[in-house]
Amino acid sequence: MATTSDLSKNCFIRYDNVLLKVLEYDHITPGKGNTIFSCKCRNVENGKQSEVRFRSGEKVDIVRVDEHELQYIYSENEFLVCMNQETFEQIHIPKIIFADTIQFLQEGMILKIRFDENEKPLNGELPKHVELTVTYTEDGNKGKLVKPAEVEGGIKISVPMFVNIGDKLKIDTETGEYIERVMK
Repeated sequence: MATTSDLSKNCFIRYDNVLLKVLEYDHITPGKGNTIFSCKCRNVENGKQSEVRFRSGEKVDIVRVDEHELQYIYSENEFLVCMNQETFEQIHIPKIIFADTIQFLQEGMILKIRFDENEKPLNGELPKHVELTVTYTEDGNKGKLVKPAEVEGGIKISVPMFVNIGDKLKIDTETGEYIERVMK
């Protein structure tokens, strides 16, 4: 069993028989007393976030995970049907493991899926950036730096004033923010 010094961002721990993903990790050293390790975590089962605190040197159950790259084929109810590109096996992955990034999912996209020792999907990641076409945007008002826009899939984002309908944009899948306009 590991200790608090082995904790890191994006690792998985089992705490009170609940599987958690560590989103943020920080240690607090008060003037007197021992160091406290504070972890902002997401429950893998239901997606709820919570904060967990550990004393320095406390034992922590870190879960071993395997990462696989799968290709997204189609959506079926609460699952994504993905294909292992090495074995061509189709696997059903629950949508909830992607949290809010699921809105950027596109057919054929390569996803990183992490599985626990029982081959249960724990976490999924889309590529860091996606390229989407602007389907709607308003005329800009003088003096403003950004304006609202809508891209493929009905996703609403803020874009610079020079962006027009039909422009292809690079968007960060984690934050949903505009990065740059893609030149054709």
